[in-house]
Amino acid sequence: MYYRRKILLALLDQFGGEVDKISLQKLLFLLAKHQDKKSFHFVPYRYGCYSFQANADLKTMTKYEQTFESEKYWKKVDEKDYSLELNAKDKAALRLIKSQYGNLDSNELVELTYKNYPFFAINSTIADKFLTKEELIRVENLRPRKEETVLFTIGYEGISLEQYINKLIVNDIKVLFDVRKNPFSMKFGFSKSQLINACQGVGIDYLHIPEVGIENDKRQELNTQADYDKLFTYYRKNILQKESAKQGEILDVLIKKGRIALTCFEANICQCHRKHLAESISKMDGFSFEIKHI
Repeated sequence: MYYRRKILLALLDQFGGEVDKISLQKLLFLLAKHQDKKSFHFVPYRYGCYSFQANADLKTMTKYEQTFESEKYWKKVDEKDYSLELNAKDKAALRLIKSQYGNLDSNELVELTYKNYPFFAINSTIADKFLTKEELIRVENLRPRKEETVLFTIGYEGISLEQYINKLIVNDIKVLFDVRKNPFSMKFGFSKSQLINACQGVGIDYLHIPEVGIENDKRQELNTQADYDKLFTYYRKNILQKESAKQGEILDVLIKKGRIALTCFEANICQCHRKHLAESISKMDGFSFEIKHI
C-alpha cells in the first residue's frame, strides 16, 4: 500500500475513525505542515485547501473496503492500525494534530486555515462566512494578478496535480491549452476529464488542441536528445506547417486573455514539442510577447 494511504487511514483512526470530508482535508493539510516530505499537496479550492490525490485515494480505498464514503464524511472500516507502519516523525505529527485540533469542528477548522493560510482561501465560495472585511481584503490581495501578456509552457512530469495547478495559479494563467494528441495519462490527475475538473475548480479555462500534438507511434524510440531532435524536425515540417490555423486560434486567445499555457508531459523543454509549437506561434503576425517555460 502507498505510504500516503497509510497516513490517511492513521489520521482517520486518530480522530475516532470517522471524520467529515471538509475537516479531513483541513486536518491533512495541517499535518502536511509538519512533514519534510509531503504525503499530499494542496490547492486553493472551493472550500479552501484541497488535495485531489487524497480524495482519489479515499475513493480507491472504498473500493477495497478500507474506507466508507457517505455524503458528508469518510469512515475507516479497515481494522488494521496503520500508525504502526509510519515513521516516528509522522506518528508524532499525528499526535500533535490531534492534541491541537481534536476539539474543533469543520467550521472552526475552515476558519483557522483561512486565517493562518489565507492564500488557500482565494477561490473559496464561503470565505465571507468566516473572515472579516479586513481579512477578506488580505485574501484578495494574495490573488495573483499579472498584467503582462505571456505565452507559457508547462510539463507535468515529476510533480503532483496540485503542484502543477498551483504553478498555473501563481502565474495567473487564464487558459490552459492541452497540446497532447491523446489527452490520457497513467499519472493521476492528467487525463482530460481530471484536468478539466481541476482547472475549472480554480477558475482556469481548459482547451484541448489535438491537431498540434504528435502521434504516439512517433514517440516510441526516444533514447537520446538526437532522437528527440529528429522527431521535432518531423514535427515542424509535417504538423506545424499544416496546422497554422490552429496556431492562429491559440494566438487569438493569447491576445484576448493575456496569459495562457501550452501543456504536455515532459519536464525538459528540449524534449517536448510544446517548445517548437510556442516558437512557431511566436513567428506569426501579431505576436510580440514573451515565451516562458515553467
